Amino acid sequence: MTENKKRPNPIDIHVGSRIRLRRNMIGMSQEKLGEQLGITFQQIQKYEKGTNRVGASRLQAIGGIMNVPVSYFFEDAPRDGAGGPEFGEPPAPSFETDFLSTTEGIQLFRSFTKITDPKVRRRVLDLIKVLAAEEE
Repeated sequence: MTENKKRPNPIDIHVGSRIRLRRNMIGMSQEKLGEQLGITFQQIQKYEKGTNRVGASRLQAIGGIMNVPVSYFFEDAPRDGAGGPEFGEPPAPSFETDFLSTTEGIQLFRSFTKITDPKVRRRVLDLIKVLAAEEE
């Protein structure tokens, strides 16, 4: 008898990763998001892993809480057939998602967005470019 475990759909995995990304960007815990939705943090974990599919009304509620349109959760989503990964194959994570899933990435994002002076922002960006070039 073969074991037939259903793998999460690549779109569900992508939507979940976008929920996690946005939640981390705004500094919200799984507990806080779950509380605002009236569900447990374990359910949020399942959504973020793609294990459980997020329904349309729930996704709209999440977007409202996180102040993003529903379309945000589908940005860069894999497409079946149209040059995207094969069905059942997990989507390749994007550089932005990988970067903003790290503690350093989140801290850098939050700190950089607090800088209001465009000249200072430009200097910070120039500094990062110089440091990155030194690494090569």
